Amino acid sequence: MGTKNIRLSVLDQSPVRKGVTAEQAVQETIALAKHTDALGFTRYWVAEHHNTGSLAGSTPEVLIAYLASQTKHIRIGSGGVMMPNHSALKVAENFRMLEALAPGRIDLGMGRAPGTDRITAAMLNPSNQFREQDFIEQLADLVNYFHDRADPGTIQQKIRAIPQVKTIPALWLLSSSGQSGLFAAHFGMGFSFAHFINPVGGAQAVKVYKERFQPSEDLKQPETNMAIFVFCSEDEEKIAQHKAIMDYRFIQFEKGQGIQPLGYADVKDAEYTLAEQDRIRYNRQRVVAGTPAMVKERLTNLAESYGIDEIIAVTITEDFNDRLRSYELLAKLFDLPKP
Repeated sequence: MGTKNIRLSVLDQSPVRKGVTAEQAVQETIALAKHTDALGFTRYWVAEHHNTGSLAGSTPEVLIAYLASQTKHIRIGSGGVMMPNHSALKVAENFRMLEALAPGRIDLGMGRAPGTDRITAAMLNPSNQFREQDFIEQLADLVNYFHDRADPGTIQQKIRAIPQVKTIPALWLLSSSGQSGLFAAHFGMGFSFAHFINPVGGAQAVKVYKERFQPSEDLKQPETNMAIFVFCSEDEEKIAQHKAIMDYRFIQFEKGQGIQPLGYADVKDAEYTLAEQDRIRYNRQRVVAGTPAMVKERLTNLAESYGIDEIIAVTITEDFNDRLRSYELLAKLFDLPKP
């Protein structure tokens, strides 16, 4: 698979950098969407997280509406809407409205985790039972709403998702375990593997999804991608500092301390136990950080091992200009066609 065949996309969690407000973080999301639109990236997904001060992206459907109005070519979508927090009807209506605003440019990526702690999830949706069967039923209802139909004998026969537009968003399931890949195959939806969360098993999950894929009226062939933390720079010192921050952030999260805005000065003197050093080696599989030549080789090899032609880059940096530059270098490395 040559690098010219690899498409690049963006997953943005609206990170709140140290010393930056949530309002500024959202403005950076808008600026990055415009930037990557001009660079030729395929899609721009925004996330749903709750009860964390370090990530400002809590309502992807609201952010998507604005981002679609500020961009021209790139697909705008959710990575993802956390379905246990919502009713299928409300999700259908949100994304039908988005299709009315930007026909043919909207992606609905969905996850079955709540994107937060259990207490917050219970507040978001007090009837949430966290059952796998509920998620499957939501997916079936959602497809019916988008196609203005209902299973016989169900209450959905009396309901239509408004507005009744002619197009539907591209439907994707997100997974860090592979289980949702089976659901994506069954429903004929796209499948995105979160390598940035779990660096093990993704290639196998994609393979099983492709083998079991059942064409749907919306997707005739399996469609896949994977998301990974990426930082590309020509500055070796910045690369080393980025790795140190990511190492610390992962350990902090695994200790149950949440994700706090960090700078290199906060982590440069950190010392780790042997067990933590083992976790750092493991977690570094979730990140590709390096010079352009190194990043190009690593991402190309990952795409080949996964059997995919699209990589979603998740980039969080201490300095926003470094983030913009990293995506510029990626576009140049993979010779993305300018829109």
